[in-house]
Amino acid sequence: MAEDFETILLAVDEQGVALLTINRPQVRNALNQTMVDEIGAALKSLEGRDDIRTLIFTGAGDKAFLGGADIAELKARDAAAARKRINTNLFAQIERFPMPTIAAVRGFALGGGCELALACDLRICGQGAKFGQPEVALGIIPGAGATYRLPRVVGQALAKELILTGRIFGADEALAMGLVSKVVADDGVLESAYDLAAEINKNGALAVRMAKEALNASGLSSLEEDQLRESEMQAVLFEDEDKHQRMQAFLDRKKK
Repeated sequence: MAEDFETILLAVDEQGVALLTINRPQVRNALNQTMVDEIGAALKSLEGRDDIRTLIFTGAGDKAFLGGADIAELKARDAAAARKRINTNLFAQIERFPMPTIAAVRGFALGGGCELALACDLRICGQGAKFGQPEVALGIIPGAGATYRLPRVVGQALAKELILTGRIFGADEALAMGLVSKVVADDGVLESAYDLAAEINKNGALAVRMAKEALNASGLSSLEEDQLRESEMQAVLFEDEDKHQRMQAFLDRKKK
């Protein structure tokens, strides 16, 4: 299955891996309103499908994952537009996507590009990748999640330094701070993302989805609520047929 849009490409393989390619390479894959709408529509079409196990985001070409927001559009936005949370709502939709998401980053992931990657569950990048939140240099702040997602990933002190200076940093520093989990050769980024998806997909589909949901919710409520959520999810999984089949297969292998 493959489906084309104006600003993105969407394809799903037989293993249940969906690949969403940001496709505006002529402008470093800059995020504009059309792309926001199309990514949102693509997510909505995928999230209810039982055959989708993981979703990979990547950028067309070798210059950028997503170079940031379209500055011409951003300049025209006013206070009312800010309060509509245009990009914020999209990245929240990515974060809430039921299946695991992987950002496969080559080239620039700046501003909204870094924020989109932060909204994904896992991030892999090429050696030449460049990250940053340079919004303050344009007289604004990161307005689509970096002020709260980045501290959760790299810590409050480092997040403040990165956002307040707006500096650009490379792949090795991103790995050292925990922003990405793996750095590979630029031409191996997508292959590495598919390998990671395959590792995830060999596990129980419902278990993976519930684990993601529990992890996303952790720390946002009381410990008692986290424990209740976890036990209720485990109760559902204990009765699931997939659990019985997988555990029986494990016991059968031990007998050999």
